[in-house]
Amino acid sequence: MTDANPPAPSRIALKGVRKSFGPKHVLRGVDLDVAKGESMVIIGGSGTGKSVTLKCVLGIIEPDAGEILINGARATARNREALLSRFGMLFQGGALFDSMLVWENVAFRMRHGAHRRPRAEAREIAIEKLRRVGLTPETADLFPAELSGGMQKRVGLARAIATDPEIIFFDEPTTGLDPIMAGVINELIRELVTEIGATAMTITHDMTSVRAIADRVAMIHEGEIRWQGAVGELDATEDPYVSQFIHGRAEGPIAAIR
Repeated sequence: MTDANPPAPSRIALKGVRKSFGPKHVLRGVDLDVAKGESMVIIGGSGTGKSVTLKCVLGIIEPDAGEILINGARATARNREALLSRFGMLFQGGALFDSMLVWENVAFRMRHGAHRRPRAEAREIAIEKLRRVGLTPETADLFPAELSGGMQKRVGLARAIATDPEIIFFDEPTTGLDPIMAGVINELIRELVTEIGATAMTITHDMTSVRAIADRVAMIHEGEIRWQGAVGELDATEDPYVSQFIHGRAEGPIAAIR
């Protein structure tokens, strides 16, 4: 009998991913599936393996064991460049080039990567993406240092969506922002991911962001996926690690381990 509602195919799949740095075992067998068009948010405390997981998917770090599949194909050093051309990334600190104008930052991949476009066309696209994140065309000819932190984050977001990527990664997208601007960025992320039809993978410890942008949530603890499920199930879980983390309690199994 055919399932009337078959599960969406995995856009990203991690199977038994392990990574150590000397004697420190950071990832101890991470298994995770992110469906096409899904917004997956990975939560967990500092040093639990969130960033290393993200870097493994991006190909910045090579796992010691296990495999990572993108659209069903194994990600390897050989096909890394082709995979990167389909990714977008919003970095935690913005990672804008200080010596480049805002539009040049947004259009960087269109001028230097596989999506190379003529300068005038790249600028036009960059201005349109800036408009999409709520910035005026006049912003295009400023330098990053002339912008507020919230505006810099928007520029980073415009750059992440500049080539209409299949997959977008967000590394602590609201770090350093006040609550109002963080809310604006969360709303923009949700709108843009839906509009583009992209798959999103976010790492954060900001529970407001989690509730705003996630379809599904996975908690990583001691290098393993401790819990995963729909964002609406997060508050109802009886897992003591998840409960302690999402409510910010000082007492609990995580504190006991530390």
